[in-house]
Amino acid sequence: MGKGVKAAVIGSVFAVMVGGAGYGAYNVVSALDGDSGGTAVARTGPPSGDEVEETAGKFFAAWEQGQATEAASYTNFDQAARPLLAAYARDAHITGVKITPGAANGGVVPFTVDAKVSYDGKSKPLTYKSELKVVRGKTSGKALVDWDPAVVHPELEKDDTLVTGESKSPPIEAVDRDGQVLTKAKYPSLGPVLDTLRDRYGDKAGGTPGVELVIRHAAEGTADTPLLTLAEGKPGKLRTTLSAGVQAAAERAVKGYAESSVVAVKPSTGEVLAVANHREDAFNAAFEGRVAPGSTMKIITAAMLIDNGVASMNGPAPCPDTATWQSQTFKNLPGLAANENATLADTFMRSCNTGFIKLVDEEPLTDASLTTEAQERFGLGKDNWKTGISSFDGSVPASTGPDRAANAIGQGQVQMSPLNMASVTATAITGTFRQPFVVSPDLDGRPLATAQGLPPATASQLTQMMRLTATQGSARDVMAGLGGDIGAKTGSAEVDGQTANSWFTGFRNDVAAAAMSVSGGRGGEAAGPIVKAVLAAGG
Repeated sequence: MGKGVKAAVIGSVFAVMVGGAGYGAYNVVSALDGDSGGTAVARTGPPSGDEVEETAGKFFAAWEQGQATEAASYTNFDQAARPLLAAYARDAHITGVKITPGAANGGVVPFTVDAKVSYDGKSKPLTYKSELKVVRGKTSGKALVDWDPAVVHPELEKDDTLVTGESKSPPIEAVDRDGQVLTKAKYPSLGPVLDTLRDRYGDKAGGTPGVELVIRHAAEGTADTPLLTLAEGKPGKLRTTLSAGVQAAAERAVKGYAESSVVAVKPSTGEVLAVANHREDAFNAAFEGRVAPGSTMKIITAAMLIDNGVASMNGPAPCPDTATWQSQTFKNLPGLAANENATLADTFMRSCNTGFIKLVDEEPLTDASLTTEAQERFGLGKDNWKTGISSFDGSVPASTGPDRAANAIGQGQVQMSPLNMASVTATAITGTFRQPFVVSPDLDGRPLATAQGLPPATASQLTQMMRLTATQGSARDVMAGLGGDIGAKTGSAEVDGQTANSWFTGFRNDVAAAAMSVSGGRGGEAAGPIVKAVLAAGG
């Protein structure tokens, strides 16, 4: 941002409030909702239509006139509202504000803002839509605007700022591995990714900054969100590892399932080919998600068993109906028949929980064996991946008690993202850990994470078991119709009080992909079709 621009922090007093409460819950003392301390009986019940119209009208009028203190007084949290409304004119340089309200519905008033942003002799019109809700003050009984930063602009969140000035980073023209331009308009999932790439690499791509109105996010590591460009900068060209074709397929695939994410990587290099999310927020769960991976974790657990001499793909791994570990009883998914004569390959491809549980206490395994396997062989959990954007490296903590067994089947304390599981599949089939990345480390000289990888015999057995899963096991129906060398592993992660999260990871030739869908059910029901679509496009 240009010199002299001072960003106003929105709602700094949130830090002293109870975490997790909604904005409307903050008027817990009279100072927050205008209680004068008089003896009049406070009104109760939802505000009337006249009260909604009057309160919204007064708030809008003060906002239009740049009277931040007065406008904030019509909210139920004026200490948070005041700095943002002041910054609206002072730091964002937004003037000539005209607000046109729509028809109120249940206390909610939609409105349109028409204004002008002027800075350093440059000016442009600004138009957007938002809404507010009028509620009853809990102690004063007054009708008040229920404060939320999104009232001022729908993309604002707690403690964000609005600033106009010289861009912090020059714009970029991001291109895929073949030189095709990647834009937010064509690939919506890449919006946060492209913002982050600009923030990190704009000054290295050869461009020059422009002048913009942006949201400066409070969350650490989150790039500015541009809202309006007053003067175009010169974009620098930034080459990524992404594939426009695979990315397009990933975007289409996740749209079919709510709260879904997918990542595709190239096992032979570690290059990320696609990253897509279908979410209500802008969180890149594909790279930063931290949830239990369910039975896709059995790839790592199987590798641990093989590397420690406990089992081999053709050795015994009985699959009973139940297995008890330190007083906790584990079961298989409904419909899975017991098989006391199963091999590890049988137990793996049918995703039998009990077969793995019965093996995790064998010598020489310890509470830390799964952690060691994940870190030293698969490069997980060391917090040292440098992908080019924000990412999570997975977590497989050493656990005692029932969690040791639960971790082995992807529950307990294990946390993964689709990026992590795509990398796990890539390591399993090549035997070599190659840290995934979106931008070549040659651009900035950052070191990539390293790990030992797998012995050739272990990688060969994992690959064969994943092939069996895709052609004869739990992933057979999903993977049907895909040609080439294919393999997969299904997973579902149980979550208290909701449908299981759906997980699926697989490979086709030199493409590995993993997907997760919140409350998507079994692996083949939501995540599986997403992965299949991505593999079909890239494999």
